[in-house]
Amino acid sequence: MTQQQATKKSKSSLNPFSKLFLYSKKLVAGTSAVAEGFYLVYRHQLYKDPNNPKNTRYVQYFCRRLSEVFNVDVRVHGEIPREPALWVSNHISWLDIAVLGSGARVFFLAKAEIESWPVLGNLAKGGGTLFIKRGSGDSVRIREQIAEFLTKDIPVLFFPEATTTDGTKVKKVHGRILGAAIEAKKPVQTCVICYVNKQGQLDNVVPFIGNETFVENVQGVLEMPKVTAHLKTFPAISTEGHTVESLTALVQQTMQQGLEDLQKEVLGQV
Repeated sequence: MTQQQATKKSKSSLNPFSKLFLYSKKLVAGTSAVAEGFYLVYRHQLYKDPNNPKNTRYVQYFCRRLSEVFNVDVRVHGEIPREPALWVSNHISWLDIAVLGSGARVFFLAKAEIESWPVLGNLAKGGGTLFIKRGSGDSVRIREQIAEFLTKDIPVLFFPEATTTDGTKVKKVHGRILGAAIEAKKPVQTCVICYVNKQGQLDNVVPFIGNETFVENVQGVLEMPKVTAHLKTFPAISTEGHTVESLTALVQQTMQQGLEDLQKEVLGQV
């Protein structure tokens, strides 16, 4: 059975009435959460200074609301540090933003096309998201911009795999942006996430992969029952004495081993 077939099977495990109930409930709650997000942006005038480190508390609040809306129970393993750092994580779904933001007070690095999304693009911009065009010369500019943010103690998180996965392993880490931490003389904070369903298995609805469209994935998430998102952090990596290459290799190793250890710890639990 392919990943997509497994996903379809998982999505069809509920009867039509249960699907409709979950879908409607989350859709209403989601609309309310987005409206609340805009209220926070304009009530506290976050758009005037979107990357102020103090604003991360509002980002965290909104992410926790989103996790509740989509029936995701976020469980944190380890201590969440508050020291300014360049955060990196594996990438499975657009839901990762809500999960990571629930645990850590950070701003996010996102694909440039998200900025043009209706409603959510404006909300992300007002909340301090930094947008990047993957595969273009903008990566140099973004690295310089992130280095500037880090020197001002503004925490930023990005996904170094540059794509989403099914959550079973960590793909190749692209480390060019890690150079920002070296330039700013700030640590790299690694973490990993995995989504576990009620059967104690890696969830196969959440991953946004393959030929599935964004709309199809969102619909699947709206219809799915509760999942548990496990977020695990590791000791910060000092960038002192590192090159981009050596730092990338260490981040890759830390994330790969960390994800394997986290899965051994949480899979099979119900």
